[in-house]
Amino acid sequence: MKYRRDIDGLRAVAVLPVVLFHFGITAIPGGFTGVDIFFVISGYLISGSLLDDLERGQFSIVSFYWRRARRILPALVFVTLLTCIAALFILLPSDLHEFSLSVIAASTFWSNIYFWKTTNYFSIDAQLRPMLHTWSLSVEEQYYIFAPILMLLIYRYFGKRWLAILLPIILGSFVLAIMATSMAPTAGFYLLPTRIWELMLGAVLMLKRPPAVGNRLVMELAGLAGVGLLAIGFLTVSESDPFPGYNALYPCLGTALLIYAGQATPSTIVTRILETRPLVWIGLISYSLYLVHWPINSFAHYLSLQKLDPSMIVVMTVASFALAAFSWKYVEQPFRQKRTFTAPLPIFAFSAGAIALLCAGGAAGALGNGFPQRFPDYAQQRIPVGDWRNGTCFNEGSSQIENWNLGDCTRTHGFKTNVLLWGDSFAAHYVSGLDANANQIQANVVEYTYAGCPPILSYFSYARPNCTRFNQRALKIIGDAGIRTVILSGRWTDYAARRFDGLQQTVDTLHGLGVRVFVIGQSPEFIADVRKIAFFAKRRNLDDTSWPMAMDPGINDRVRAFTKGATFIDPLKFLCSAGRCSFADAGQFLYFDYGHFSTIGATLAISKYWPNFAANNALATAK
Repeated sequence: MKYRRDIDGLRAVAVLPVVLFHFGITAIPGGFTGVDIFFVISGYLISGSLLDDLERGQFSIVSFYWRRARRILPALVFVTLLTCIAALFILLPSDLHEFSLSVIAASTFWSNIYFWKTTNYFSIDAQLRPMLHTWSLSVEEQYYIFAPILMLLIYRYFGKRWLAILLPIILGSFVLAIMATSMAPTAGFYLLPTRIWELMLGAVLMLKRPPAVGNRLVMELAGLAGVGLLAIGFLTVSESDPFPGYNALYPCLGTALLIYAGQATPSTIVTRILETRPLVWIGLISYSLYLVHWPINSFAHYLSLQKLDPSMIVVMTVASFALAAFSWKYVEQPFRQKRTFTAPLPIFAFSAGAIALLCAGGAAGALGNGFPQRFPDYAQQRIPVGDWRNGTCFNEGSSQIENWNLGDCTRTHGFKTNVLLWGDSFAAHYVSGLDANANQIQANVVEYTYAGCPPILSYFSYARPNCTRFNQRALKIIGDAGIRTVILSGRWTDYAARRFDGLQQTVDTLHGLGVRVFVIGQSPEFIADVRKIAFFAKRRNLDDTSWPMAMDPGINDRVRAFTKGATFIDPLKFLCSAGRCSFADAGQFLYFDYGHFSTIGATLAISKYWPNFAANNALATAK
């Protein structure tokens, strides 16, 4: 294949927004879409390499993986080893344990599956996971497992009818990606089936390469359209939007247009810009830059546990480029040259040994429970949580929905008014404060909660397939128990990407049943477990027990817009000030993790902002 400087320039356009987005530059809210640009480029280049082999009659799976190993593994192993060394000195035991498992997953190229099961890419604490960025490498490596075989079969047995075979796969994957944005957004983000269309879009662009149009104006417009689509992805898509799916079309089609425009002779204006020396250089180091920037970002956030100031972002950027340049020159380049140690046998031996070494190190860290002896002054203090009545009133997915019953789940008694508390764990975390505030509430509060299930009737999740049935059953409970007041509460930050239309529909449905509705907004969330925050605060001799919240401070304004007809309560107005919230009071933790109330916290929260139903009781007595 002929080397194209513009594609290296395009790599720079992909990696820079990713780095800036991860470093907290809000001017590029869709910077994460740079990964999609990489997917299209990878599909294009890998297909070209395989097609060259097929055309020359030199196709070899062994040769393909030899080239892939030389390209991917040296820098990955180098950066992973550096990250492991840093983790040993920085991460607390529980985090080192989790990190060790992620090292195993990244080294064996299934980290996308691992993080699908453990971490939302846009979650509050995602920045504290140093290997999270390897999910995209795993997607590509999984693609490489079958892509060569598929190309060989199409070439030999289907007369090179590329579109006849690949187009249905692309369309099927794209439709699945769209469906996943509402039904399984985390799986849709991480997994190959919903990403394969992006890689294959690049493959089709190579295998059915459209000829450059002779009209120069058309080619110039194609290049400008490509830039425009990338800009839309970078500037208008955000982490609160459904992704991938329709929104992934911007970076993917934009990349395809730029690759296509790059064929024009003479070069288009956009192509000449992409071929400028600074962009090409950044493109050359883009793989190493992608690898190194995230651990640097992760450890910086871990040590500060709050938003980083601009000077720190500058330091991180310089460090990332410096380490990436070193990795490219002294790690990547030697393995790409023809040397004794880059022959197939040494490369495969190196690959097997490196993977075995990283897996052994990961296993040691996991089996050693994160080596707690490294931090003898850190103790995982036990925090009173209270009884959520797991398995009956609070369902974690392992218990039967039918286990719920009104008697066991009525948490306060002796009043005329019954109130249903309906929601996920961010509804359940209030129950431990109910007894202490019963006289203030003046109602029999009935708990109806399910982990990961917002009180939205239309909500569906493949991860929680029983959510729909659970939420629908709430309507029957309301009718059977004669409940006329419902409190809806949830971890609304989790559902922002799906938008909150379903919440308004739920409020409207309850109103149709003659029910009064209260909606409790998002309560404070921190970047990490409050015990971790307290530990690092103590090490820095900080006496202040308030800490910056690690979420969109405007989240409750967005929720409120979909609660028309309900009474909306904003916890942040009662528990926080100027973006900071107390995580402890009089030496007692108000939370038992990053955001769920402890017993002390729940008691305080209810006393500050829960509704009082004394008027309802008086009305009932009068009747």
